This record gives sequence, structure tokens and C-alpha cells, in this order.
Amino acid sequence: MSEKIGIGIIGCGNISSQYLKYCQTFNILDVVACSDIDIEKAKARAEEYSIPKALTVEQILADPQIDIIINLTIPAAHADVSILALEHGKHVYVEKPLAIGMQDAKKVLDVANRKGLYVGCAPDTVLGAGVQTARKLIDDGWIGTPLSATAFMMGKGPESWHPDPDFFYKEGAGPLFDMGPYYITSLIQLLGPIESITATAKKGFEKRLITSKPKYGTEINVETPTHIAGNLQFLNGALATMVMSFDVFGGHHLPNIEIYGSEGTIRVPDPNYFDGYVQLSRKDNPEWKEVPHSHPYADSGRGLGVAELAHAIRDKRQNRANGKIGYHVLESMYGFLLSSKEKKVYTMESTCERPVAMDTQGLF
Repeated sequence: MSEKIGIGIIGCGNISSQYLKYCQTFNILDVVACSDIDIEKAKARAEEYSIPKALTVEQILADPQIDIIINLTIPAAHADVSILALEHGKHVYVEKPLAIGMQDAKKVLDVANRKGLYVGCAPDTVLGAGVQTARKLIDDGWIGTPLSATAFMMGKGPESWHPDPDFFYKEGAGPLFDMGPYYITSLIQLLGPIESITATAKKGFEKRLITSKPKYGTEINVETPTHIAGNLQFLNGALATMVMSFDVFGGHHLPNIEIYGSEGTIRVPDPNYFDGYVQLSRKDNPEWKEVPHSHPYADSGRGLGVAELAHAIRDKRQNRANGKIGYHVLESMYGFLLSSKEKKVYTMESTCERPVAMDTQGLF
């Protein structure tokens, strides 16, 4: 393997600009090529970010310079593209979710295990300064024993700003599958794996109206719940309450994430970002105080997880934003829907390890 690890991106949609920009800031990564089913999109992105090659999917998978494929296709294609890349001998880093079905997600991990390859899965924001600083406060005992948590993501949906928001309301999307991975992955980072889930879910509206361009005035048929509320029981005994909603058309005052312990509380910043204020309140000093970041990557963008994966491949260790966590997160989201549908507690079948905390000095 060369000094740098070669990267190829499949899927040149909205999120690709973040990856193309920030992957080039890590010394270990060499962004070799990008690809899309629409080759003109790939050519435009390659020109915009000075990427050497714009290739077809077949060409990028056959390129010997590429070690890792970043899979940025739509959620319904995540599993097929990841499996195709793995079968071509490439490690994979896939945008969340790992897949839209549990069987497909399992097949991704099975193929990777059979081929001896790595799978990484977004989000990588949990590796940034915000969540990692909160993690260090917990690990260092600042709030004592973690007892419970809350997590809230509530807004009016993406149809007012996203150029092509239809897929947000299809199966495998909605607020739970779109934004839930940021919150659930953060809770796993802070508290460990999930044991069981109790939840309710509903659609607030059967149709949504797009008010963004270029599809202004188009109606979307809603095929997935848009307001989900529930409780997660963690293996360490902590209990978290979580609400994910696209049906909140006014503001709210609820926190993104708070962790409540026997000695105090941590307010965790928005897990959709790498930075944000971390605040601490203790029973011996209840006034909220901002805690300086203990970790780097406050100003990172999508690509930190890819760089961490590249270091893990080189060091022959488990990557932190790994496929097993992605699988556990995916099962938990289906657990919310099954619990709501069957009106009973859902017991998790999978588990994962709480990943090793990031080094305060960052990646080397």
C-alpha cells in the first residue's frame, strides 16, 4: 500500500461536496476519483474540487489506485453499492444508514468479513470535538454514574431548503433514519450499546409541499413516520428519551442531547456538527459552565471518519465509526418502528462495543 490511501467517491449529490473538500485536508488520504450514475455530475465535481479522475462506477471499482470507496449514493442503494465495492476488494465507508434493511446490512458485514475488509459508517461527527469532549467528561467522572439522557431533533422537514427532498419521506428515511443516526450513535459513544426500545410513531401529514427550488410547488407522498418518540434502555442501565420529528413548525426549547448522572449533567452540542458548546452543571455547583474542548476537529467536515478508517487499516485495529455500530444503530431505528407497530418493548438482537475514545492529540 502506498504512503497515502487512495479514495474513490461514488455518488456526487448534495453531500459529496463536504467529503470532496474535507478528505483533501487529511494527509493520509489521496482522493483519486469520483463517480456517479450521471457521469456529468462526476465530471462537474471533479473539476470543482480538482479531483484527478471522473469515472464510471465500473471504472472506479476497477481502479488499482483506490483502497477505500466512499459510498454517497441514496439510502436505497447503500447496500448494493457497498457490496459491489467489497466484492472488488475495496474497503467501504458508507453514508448513514448502513442500509435500509437489516438483511442487506448483515450481508454488507458478512461480505466484508469474508473478504477481510473494513466497513466504516457515518456519522463521523461523533469523533469531533463536541461529542468527544462530552465523552471525556463522562469517562473522567465529572457527572458520576450516568443514569439517564434526553435527545431531541425537532423541525419542519427539509422540503423548504433541500433541492430534491422527496427521498426524505420514503421508506428508510424520515427524521428517524435521516437524523436519528447522529443522535443514537452519539448516545452509544457516550453510554454504550442499547438493550431495548419502547416507542410510538406516526405521520403528521399524508402529503408535503416542496417550497425549495427547482421542485417548488411539487407534492410529496409521505411513506414513513414523521414524528417518533421513545425510550432506549442501555446495557449500562441508563435510560434515554428520544424524539425525532419533521412535524414541528414552530420553535422549541429542548436540548439536543443531555446526559444526567449521579453528580451532575452534561449538555452535548448538536451531533450533526463537529463543534458546539459543551456545558456542565454539577450538584455541588449547579450553575451551567461552558467546558473548553478537550479534543481537536471542532472545524472538521465530513471525512474525519474516512481518515480515521484509513489510520485503522494501516494500524490493523478496529475503526471507531465502524459497521457494527452502524448495524446496531440501524436495528435500533427499526426497533422504534416495530415497538410502535406492535405496541410492545423491542429487545435488541445485535450489540456493539462502545468505541475507544479519540486521542486528545487527534489522528497522526
